[in-house]
Amino acid sequence: MVSVITRNLQGSLSPASEVTHKHFNVTGKLPQQQLLAWRDRVSHVIDVVPSLTQVENPFNASIDRYDIGPRRFTDCLSDALLLERSVARISTDTHRDYVFHIFTRGGNESIEGISLPRRKAHSSGSVLALDLNQPVRMQRGACRVLTLFVPRAIVDAAFPHAESIHGRVLENTSPLACLLIEHADALSQKLHLMSAAEASSAFDTSVQLLLGAFGKQAKLSGNARAAVLAAMFDKARRYVQTNLHRGTLTPETLIEALQLPRSTIYRLFEHEGGLGAYIRNCRLREAVDELVNFPNLPVAGIAYGLGFKSASDFTRAFRRTYGMTPQELRVTALQSACMLES
Repeated sequence: MVSVITRNLQGSLSPASEVTHKHFNVTGKLPQQQLLAWRDRVSHVIDVVPSLTQVENPFNASIDRYDIGPRRFTDCLSDALLLERSVARISTDTHRDYVFHIFTRGGNESIEGISLPRRKAHSSGSVLALDLNQPVRMQRGACRVLTLFVPRAIVDAAFPHAESIHGRVLENTSPLACLLIEHADALSQKLHLMSAAEASSAFDTSVQLLLGAFGKQAKLSGNARAAVLAAMFDKARRYVQTNLHRGTLTPETLIEALQLPRSTIYRLFEHEGGLGAYIRNCRLREAVDELVNFPNLPVAGIAYGLGFKSASDFTRAFRRTYGMTPQELRVTALQSACMLES
């Protein structure tokens, strides 16, 4: 797999001509402005959800951002905070990369999102993979985190179903995981001294290690059985996408149509919350796009067109998943679009 990743990196990332460094620290702000200043600083990628108590108290945070051509690496320190990338936010911005958070100190206390069961804390020395095209909500403790932004094309080419790594956590319990964490930490300390060529090479090595480690964790590399399982998973996903608007699409009809082993298919979709949950979540994601892109299309029409038995069933499922009604999403998306234009 590493050789495949190397070829993908060479084909997708052009050499950098320079390393651009930006530093930001809230220390110079008034205590009551520090968390809000931090929220503004990171708002281009993710939303900070502050409580009134947090806003009223001092908040410590700083970030060093390095742009190496199309590559981006950040080294961030911050107090505890709640972060969210909502479906409404995703529908109105253009960030679609994968990000890999390497926690050298502290970690997330919880993480949840659509097709992502609520997870407990993970410790320092762990690596969290996120797909910016999928919602996520994280309660983060005080931490230091190194982040690599990896273009979507590279990750998609490395895995047959790359979006399934969203929310996966890699603990520092294997030699490969320990190596990539040490490499990223060394990169953060030496990056400001490197030439553009050296920085590009070190960043690409980090990406190779990351994708190799997550591929090994997900059993997506190294043997014929892994290739067979990946092909089965991909076949099932394609069938779901092709038949998304059919009310007859269920786990049973999928298994019957594809003649795949039931137990194997169910195991492959465990990370998605189960095959039934995967189908429902795909329909809801499609509904988000249709609600935003076709504001005059009736909610009921979207519901029936995506296989829901009634508009009320659709609204309940939508609210349970996204915490808002379909109509509220339309209003939120419109407000977000107006803010971006102003």
